Amino acid sequence: MGDFTLEVVDGLKLGDELRRILRPGELMRDRDGRLRRLPRFFYRIPSWEVALETPLSPHFEIWEFLNVDVRETERLRSDWPRFLPCAVSMIASFLELLRREVDTYVHISANGGYRSPAHRLSTHASTHCWGTAANVYRVGDDWLDGEKTIARYARIAERLMPGLYVRPYGHGKGEADDHLHVDLGWTIVVPHGVPGERARREDPVDEARADGAGANTSETETAAAGA
Repeated sequence: MGDFTLEVVDGLKLGDELRRILRPGELMRDRDGRLRRLPRFFYRIPSWEVALETPLSPHFEIWEFLNVDVRETERLRSDWPRFLPCAVSMIASFLELLRREVDTYVHISANGGYRSPAHRLSTHASTHCWGTAANVYRVGDDWLDGEKTIARYARIAERLMPGLYVRPYGHGKGEADDHLHVDLGWTIVVPHGVPGERARREDPVDEARADGAGANTSETETAAAGA
């Protein structure tokens, strides 16, 4: 994993078409009408070959989180480069934990990784738009298409990571009956070396707090703290 070389890009600097599709830093409402801010920073995936060959963890490659069907916008199905929110590495790390626990393959469904806000299933601020969700349809020889099987793997997933969200079994909105949905919420990753935030007009900025608690500490105080 030390040779991970994907470029991190600022979504705000992409071309007009991609910004319309990815909506970096924009607000989107969840099922309950609450506003969530979309990711700004993405991994740039230059080709399908790179997606096939680049691991996010020892047993999960980039392509598994890019695998979509015709419900995704054509630009993200037929052209390159493509883009994944940087937080995708977090859900890949969890899936790696799950794979080690069950000691067999864990399969992500089509449309079960990242979906852009322009995807037809993105009718609300789904965590799939943040790259922090995965729909698992099969574990080893077990197909996750029944309540007992889904519940068994849901218990394992919840035990492995406190705070993980597992969608309940059912046939209605916000439920799942043919896969195990796991996610880490609306998590945004801001990598080292990327541009900082610009204060918006509506954002009150306390300069002292923005500079950090120790920014205005005198030399004497600094020396005493380090003694």
